[in-house]
Amino acid sequence: MKFSEIINKNYIIPEFTGNTKKQVLEELVEALASNKGKIDKVEILNALLEREKLGSTGIGDGVAIPHGKLNGLDNIILLFGKSGQGVDFDAIDGKPVCLVFLLVAPADSAGLHLKALARLSRMLREKEFKNSLLMASDSETLFKIIIEKDENLSS
Repeated sequence: MKFSEIINKNYIIPEFTGNTKKQVLEELVEALASNKGKIDKVEILNALLEREKLGSTGIGDGVAIPHGKLNGLDNIILLFGKSGQGVDFDAIDGKPVCLVFLLVAPADSAGLHLKALARLSRMLREKEFKNSLLMASDSETLFKIIIEKDENLSS
């Protein structure tokens, strides 16, 4: 699976307006609902918040990868947003989160869901990749950075 198949420019928020974990998740869910018909915003937001209760998806070093499964979805979707000031995401290192990748998968897609999480985690290990995301200021550039990094992983 290539990320070019599961993300598009409409799923990218160059700067969150919210400054709490819930507000950031709401913005990402709104971007999903605006671009993908028949999404129950309340259902997916509740699923994400329930997942956060199990343990924060703030993986440290300024990154969070909230994820959840949704009935009625036909494919995995990746969304991305960033915060210049950082958001308290209850990250494992206690630091604010600036980069948020939201992965939403169909309810019956455990294997693909895990593969996408693993691929994303590999990409995020590279400081240069994270820095380039932090420096970019528009959806087009952010999209290009994510897709190019994903393609370089495949090579």
